[in-house]
Amino acid sequence: MPFSVEKRNGTFLGIFFVAIIALVATILGDIEAIKKIGISPLVIGIVIGIVIGIVFANTLHDKMPSSWESGITFSGKKILRFAIVFYGFRITFQEIADVGLDGFLVSLIMLSTTFILGTWAGVKLFGLDRDTSMLTASGASVCGAAAVLATEPVLMAQEHKVAIAVSMVVLFGTIAMFAYPVMYTSGVLDMTQREFGIYVGATIHEVAQVVAVGGINGSESEMAKSAVIVKMTRVIMIAPMLIVLGIYLSFMAKREGNGVAGAIKIVIPWFAVYFIGVAGLNSLIQAYIATSSITVANSISIIIENINFIDTFLLTMAMSALGISTRFSKFKGLGLAPLYTALLMFVWLVLGGYVVVKVIC
Repeated sequence: MPFSVEKRNGTFLGIFFVAIIALVATILGDIEAIKKIGISPLVIGIVIGIVIGIVFANTLHDKMPSSWESGITFSGKKILRFAIVFYGFRITFQEIADVGLDGFLVSLIMLSTTFILGTWAGVKLFGLDRDTSMLTASGASVCGAAAVLATEPVLMAQEHKVAIAVSMVVLFGTIAMFAYPVMYTSGVLDMTQREFGIYVGATIHEVAQVVAVGGINGSESEMAKSAVIVKMTRVIMIAPMLIVLGIYLSFMAKREGNGVAGAIKIVIPWFAVYFIGVAGLNSLIQAYIATSSITVANSISIIIENINFIDTFLLTMAMSALGISTRFSKFKGLGLAPLYTALLMFVWLVLGGYVVVKVIC
């Protein structure tokens, strides 16, 4: 137990160590130049964590007290789940309803097809292991690094596989962030503002990247609003996706264990269910704000903003912890398979997403 009498001090020191890294990542993420290119503190956190992982874990491991490991593990597992639950304060069901049925359908189609394609291609075409394939697919299909983190507890995947998936999300999400505006302004994409906003929200990886691309015509434009709302629709879909994934993995584990698909123990990722509950609570809160006085509305909004700030910091801690825990010796043998898998999904998101948006919208 991480907080037993014997481990308590080491656990707190490990958590404090991770928190310092997350603080540095948060400060860097608040620099205007970094904000403009859509790099979130989560991504900075895992990069810094991996650098520290190289220095400490891969070269000077004995210099970092082993007693800290329980705190680092706690940050990468328990704090992660807590942060995913409170991510629901960023979403309301009203926003999802506002985007309309077509926006919802585009999100659903792109999420499901991208996840299935990425998982299948990674395993069957490129010889990648199941966990890395699913983690990479979840990042591309839902919401980037946060989705990779949310999927990790369901798969019980190793830290280096999470780092690989996040790196693929960062690479192709960054490419998309620069390529999409060029395609739109050059006329390659024959789309209205609303169509392009839905396209951006349904196919670009990170929330920050969607905000950056969707706002090229102004943060209050129809394009920007459509992009963000469709993106948040994808985000909330992480919960049912993880529940279905948990049921599927339970079924497969039972079948592979004894060949009998009888009484299957269903493993439900409860943090995903709680995430939906928090989103529902936030929906009620936002409805209450709409009917309240300006003073009350502002006070509640400030509380929600602070919750979201703390939640981002906790997610950054989780990313930092995963980075520290990464051992680069485990990357050997993977070759270019993760890159090929992520590239195939990127091509599908760009081309397939365009077709889906034009057909549905």
